[in-house]
Amino acid sequence: MTQDDAGLSDFEETAILDQIEKWLERDVRPHVMRLEHADEYPHAMVEQMKEFGLFGATISPDYGGLGLSATTYSRIVTKIAECWMSLSGIFNSHLMMATIVEKFGTDFQKDYWLPKFVTGEVRGGLGLTEPDAGTDLQGIRTVARREGDDYVINGSKTWISNGIEGGAVALLVKTDPSASPARAGMSMFIAPKADPDTGGPHSGFETGRKLEKLGYKGIDSAELIFQDYRLDAKRHLVGGEEGKGFYMAVGGLELGRINIAARSVGIAQRALSESVAYARERKTFGKPIAEHQAIQLKLGEMAARTRAAKLLTEDAARAYDAGERCDMEAGMAKYFASETAVENALEAMRIHGGYGYSKEYHIERLYRDAPLMCIGEGTNEMQRIIIAKQLVARSQA
Repeated sequence: MTQDDAGLSDFEETAILDQIEKWLERDVRPHVMRLEHADEYPHAMVEQMKEFGLFGATISPDYGGLGLSATTYSRIVTKIAECWMSLSGIFNSHLMMATIVEKFGTDFQKDYWLPKFVTGEVRGGLGLTEPDAGTDLQGIRTVARREGDDYVINGSKTWISNGIEGGAVALLVKTDPSASPARAGMSMFIAPKADPDTGGPHSGFETGRKLEKLGYKGIDSAELIFQDYRLDAKRHLVGGEEGKGFYMAVGGLELGRINIAARSVGIAQRALSESVAYARERKTFGKPIAEHQAIQLKLGEMAARTRAAKLLTEDAARAYDAGERCDMEAGMAKYFASETAVENALEAMRIHGGYGYSKEYHIERLYRDAPLMCIGEGTNEMQRIIIAKQLVARSQA
């Protein structure tokens, strides 16, 4: 019996994955089609995820979390994404916010925020993207101005997961807009909609419209608007120091990219399994289409790509667990796995023919969900640049 870096035995990991599978089979699968097509937030499932401790999955047991390794966590994400990808986004964005606090926060901030994140009492995500700044985070315009012990924040964010149903975001701002390079003037805040102690709403924090999307249904993506939004430095400025926000955001994205890779593997696996099942049942010219060489070639390529994507994802997760720099490994996993998800979803639609285009089958959902994996947590074009730069830098070292 082996143990991962978090001390979780193979038996314990299997037990967790079995529990997740039973939950998916009993309480999720029967409702996916309805929630997906209605673009309805899965409130009941979120409450169940709270009970399972998924909102504290990677948070240390010192703060009440499960303390799962990235390797185990990625396997849970893959299993859930194989059932319904949107569901995994609800706790992934939240855990990226939690990772920033756990890695970079002061002792006071860890003690204050992390137990609330674990229970799901405070849920949220990352507030990075703006209307004119996505991949280029240094181009953000949201500004925080110091006034005594407080900061006053003005600006807006967009495409923020959990923006409506969540209660807080890890908010990237500029505390020194004139800094050069721009990243040196960026800071990170934990920005709640309401005071966790009193429950009273914070003035100046407004949730904008829910953004309509091609896929990724159920989970909310929203605009956030900050107008003279006031926060005290001790509780909310992550790390208690200005100028470190860019590096905190990048540090949080490593786990996020492993998560995107794991979600992509789930989509790819579902596309493959649906295709195999359909190819065994559907008959043309007197025999199942699985016996036609044209279909066999597609299935063989889909299976090989899926396996490779899974191994790349686990390789990146192990590097993360070992505390190694893994931007190249996470970039490779995210890039290859997301492209695999897109390719498998398209091939699955072709194998299913007209039925793949029908909303009565799961294939059209996979086809709509997969492209987001190529865009989220840094575009695949950017991933290839990161991979190349790290490849050169490591060879020089």
